[in-house]
Amino acid sequence: MQQNIYQHNFRNSWGKPRGFSRFNRRPSRRPKTFDPSFLVQTAANRTAETHVLQHVFDDFNFNNQLKNNIKSKGYETLTPIQDQIIPFVLEGKDVIGLARTGSGKTAAFLLPLINKVINNRNEKVLVIAPTRELAFQIETEFRDFARNLGIFSVVCIGGVSIDPQISSLKRRPNFVIGTPGRLKDLSNRGVLHFSDFGSIVLDEADRMLDMGFIPDVKFIISRLPQVRQSLFFSATLPDKMKEVANAFLKNPVTVSIESGKACINVEQIIVKVNGKPKIELLHDLLIQKGFNKVLVFGRTKWGIEKLAKALRERGFWVASIHGNKSQNQRQQALNKFKRNEIKVLVATDVASRGLDIQDVTHVINYDLPESYEDYIHRIGRTGRMDKKGIALTFVD
Repeated sequence: MQQNIYQHNFRNSWGKPRGFSRFNRRPSRRPKTFDPSFLVQTAANRTAETHVLQHVFDDFNFNNQLKNNIKSKGYETLTPIQDQIIPFVLEGKDVIGLARTGSGKTAAFLLPLINKVINNRNEKVLVIAPTRELAFQIETEFRDFARNLGIFSVVCIGGVSIDPQISSLKRRPNFVIGTPGRLKDLSNRGVLHFSDFGSIVLDEADRMLDMGFIPDVKFIISRLPQVRQSLFFSATLPDKMKEVANAFLKNPVTVSIESGKACINVEQIIVKVNGKPKIELLHDLLIQKGFNKVLVFGRTKWGIEKLAKALRERGFWVASIHGNKSQNQRQQALNKFKRNEIKVLVATDVASRGLDIQDVTHVINYDLPESYEDYIHRIGRTGRMDKKGIALTFVD
């Protein structure tokens, strides 16, 4: 019976983009910068970009232990961005990689750079990420790929004590992965020297623009050595980021893999609120079969915390992450979600980029995102690595 109710209340209310003009609007709740007419791409309008793979992992002249680590991680087939970018990185070229989230870009830069360090143990790699969560995710992948290679890393992020990071830097790890503000702080303290790095990765560059990190990024770039290899990754390339890219890169090769489009593996659905309390609609969805691992996005820290409390009172296993949570609290919530100890994770956009959470069945936009780019990154938490996912968006 519940399944039939779901079919009636929600599936019959799915709409196409042009239908948004008929919805009642509440300006006080909708971001002024967001035009929902571009929100959902229906299946009829979406086409998959065809890319014929040119390589397999064995084609690359990787160290044998690195090849074993790749296989142990279960990587068998290259993603399009890995197929195109890895050869250029191995050749030492600067690269601009434009790709949607979940496209496998982390391995696209980590694998050739780890191999580069294997061939030259004096090589140092700096990876700059916009969020703590993304920095930890990159570190997790690095450890898997670098197992038994004698290559080490340190994560340098804010929100936690700086002293252990200083101690780790003194051991001169080959890879330093961090957020711009903490990296700048460590530089100002004289324990991190950007001139030491021959390879630099700027990951999720457009997110750094959104979060106001560009001054810190420019500070770091100004202190890098003139002779270096620079890799620049972003989902989009706004004009302000082009300025940063021009200062950062020299004669780069640009690889674009469906960078501005929603993932073809994500079915996108509109849920009309029609005056009903959104918490009731969310409850009705979460009790349906198949909603096994659900990421719910809201706009404000206060709203997310209120929503998490309401869901707990209704008996759901839920955790929340937002800017007012400590780094340890945020990481604990993410770990519980990854281990399936909780069914629902509610979050602000701090969680919408860079996180590689396996098997998220649904993303629910409880509140509309601020921009189309934020929407793309939110729904990119599901439908990752060729798996299917569903994104539902509540609209008044």
